[in-house]
Amino acid sequence: MNLPTYDDVIAAADRLENQAHQTPVFTSRTVNEELGAEVFFKCENFQRMGAFKFRGAFNALSRFDPSQRKGGVLAFSSGNHAQAISLAARILGIAATIVMPQDAPAAKMAATKGYGGQVVLYDRYTEDREAICRKLADEKGMTLIPPYDHPDVLAGQGTAARELFNEVGELDSLFAPLGGGGLLSGSALAARALSPACKVYGVEPEAGNDGQQSFRTGSIVHIDTPRTIADGAQTQHLSPLTFAIIRRDVDDILTASDSELIECMRFFAARMKMLVEPTGCLGFAAARRIKDQIKGQRVGVVLSGGNVDLTRLCELLTP
Repeated sequence: MNLPTYDDVIAAADRLENQAHQTPVFTSRTVNEELGAEVFFKCENFQRMGAFKFRGAFNALSRFDPSQRKGGVLAFSSGNHAQAISLAARILGIAATIVMPQDAPAAKMAATKGYGGQVVLYDRYTEDREAICRKLADEKGMTLIPPYDHPDVLAGQGTAARELFNEVGELDSLFAPLGGGGLLSGSALAARALSPACKVYGVEPEAGNDGQQSFRTGSIVHIDTPRTIADGAQTQHLSPLTFAIIRRDVDDILTASDSELIECMRFFAARMKMLVEPTGCLGFAAARRIKDQIKGQRVGVVLSGGNVDLTRLCELLTP
């Protein structure tokens, strides 16, 4: 298997120039005091379409040849990759079809359609989204761009951590949410190149710790679709591509409970005046959980996105 390298992340950054936002890095004195560390939040909730996924989607679609552009792009996603593919496709003049679960957040589904994506619905608990996509691709000649199992997607996601290191310098620890592994593996490529001594942690919801199990056992573990508020991390398994990089370059896989994610969402809304979706809170929740281990460190936390329905947000944050 030819794994992407940091050179691919650099190439992706060149393609994304003037397309993706260079998102802000925020700090909080309250967080620093709580954790006894200097914490830097990479705020991908301020990225185009509200999440880091735009980076990988645009990088992948920008490399389409004329035949692929004519045939259109196909993707499956619970929301953020769906929006990212739809927006990137609109910018590049490519037709997009997105396979989404029926229970995807309403805001994410509405945004996907608003960006021009044609949505095909499925039941995430009884149907196989990858099988549906393979059938559609064969029938209609579209090019499938999965949410994480693709070298161009992975390289694009790594540009977020690259920006973080370029702005704040070397770090002692970096926390990134983990679903299928695109963001984590891309972040690990950037970390190993720009801050070699930095410990890299992936963070999953407790209910869906397939990555942690895979990391511990040394082989990819498949699980049923987890029931968690972190809809962006409701994946069933890593891919061979992302797992290979995670095994090589990541130091550990941690977890966070739904209740911890809600507390983080509440903190971001009340104290830092910003919306972060449950999946985006995974890294901060884990940093809080192991604060004794990172005391005195310079710590990076990737906030992966901010796409959460306001009604759902109110439900989650109301005691």
